Amino acid sequence: MIRIFRTLAVAAVLLSAAVPAHALDKDGKFVVVIDAGHGGKDPGAVNGRNQEKTINLNVALKLGRLIEENCTDVKVLYTRKTDVFVELYRRAEIANKADADFFISIHTNAAKSKSAVGAETYLLGIEENRTSANFNVAIEENKAILLENDYEAHYEGYDPNVPESQIIFEFMQNEYQKESLKMATMVQNEMTGTPKRHDRGVHQAGYLVLWKSAMPSILVELGFISNDAECRYLTSQKGIDEMSGSLFRAFSAYHSEYMKQLSKALPPSSAIGRRDSGQPAETSKTGPNVVFKIQFMTLSAEIKSDDSRIKGLPEVSHFKEDGKYKYTCGDTSDYEEICRTRDEVRKRYKDAFITAYVDGRKVSVKEALDMTEKK
Repeated sequence: MIRIFRTLAVAAVLLSAAVPAHALDKDGKFVVVIDAGHGGKDPGAVNGRNQEKTINLNVALKLGRLIEENCTDVKVLYTRKTDVFVELYRRAEIANKADADFFISIHTNAAKSKSAVGAETYLLGIEENRTSANFNVAIEENKAILLENDYEAHYEGYDPNVPESQIIFEFMQNEYQKESLKMATMVQNEMTGTPKRHDRGVHQAGYLVLWKSAMPSILVELGFISNDAECRYLTSQKGIDEMSGSLFRAFSAYHSEYMKQLSKALPPSSAIGRRDSGQPAETSKTGPNVVFKIQFMTLSAEIKSDDSRIKGLPEVSHFKEDGKYKYTCGDTSDYEEICRTRDEVRKRYKDAFITAYVDGRKVSVKEALDMTEKK
C-alpha cells in the first residue's frame, strides 16, 4: 500500500473528473515532456563508474519510444536526448513553450546508508515533516543550479545551501496538484507492482524543476544508485526495460483517462453508435464511420486463430505494419464501451491501449472523437 501523507490523502478525495487545463495541441495531440535529470557536467549521484545521469537518460529515451510506438495521438518531447547539461529553469521552459499536457522528470536516488532501497514519486509542495529524508533529497537535487551561470537571477533568491530557502514552496498554490497526484499514484503503483520495487511512497517536496512547470508534473526516483544491488539493476537492460515499462503503463492509463474525460466533455450530440440491447445503433450515412479498438500485442509472425494468446478476447483481428503483426480486439463506435473493454484486456495485457479508425484509416483517438462531434 502506498504511504501517502495526510495532506495528499485529503487531496485524493478531491480528485476531480474535469478535463485538465491544457486541452491538447493544435494538431489534436496530447503533449508529454520527458525530462532526464542531470546531464553533461552534472553527473548526479555516482556509484563507482555508474552515474545517475546515464540511468535517467536510458529510462527516459526508452519511455519516449514506448509512447511513440503505442500512442499515436501523443507527441513526445525531451528536455535532453544526449549527455548535455540543461539548466533546471530551462527544462520547465521547454515544457511551458510546448504548452505541454504533462511533465515527468526522471531521477535516481542516493543515500549515505547503502542499505536504502526503493522507488518513490514526488509532486511539488512541502511536507509537514521538514526533517524527513524527502526534504533533504529535494535540496540535493536542487544543488544542480550551482553549476549554472548567474543562477540567482532565475530562482528568485533560492539558495540550496540554505534550508530555510525551501519556504518559498510552502506558499505556492499549484493548480495542477490534483492531476499531478493522480499520475504520481499511478506511477508509484506500477513501479512497485510488476518490477516489485520497494515502495517508498508518494510525497511532496520543493523541486525546482517542478516549480515553474505550468502543467501537471511529477518527479520520479527510480531507486538508489548508492545501493550496489539496485545500482546493478538500474544499469542493466532488464532494469531499464522494467522501469520504463512501469512508467509507460502509468502514462498510458493516465492518458486514456484524460481522453475519456475529454470525450465526456463533448456535447451530448457528439455521442454516436450507442449500444442498446447489445445491438449497434445506426450511424449517420453522411458522416464518417468511426471505430475504436484495443491494440494488445505485437508479434514478428502471424499466429493461428485458436492460439491461446487470443482465446477469449472479443472480435480479434490483426494488421501488418513495419514488418510486425499487430493484434487488436473489440470493435465499437462507443468510446465508453471501448474503455471498459480496455480495462478488461489489461488484466491479461497490461500495455493494451485504445486505437481509432475513421472509414478504415488509422487516426489518433482525439481525431476520432472530433469526428464523432461533427456527425
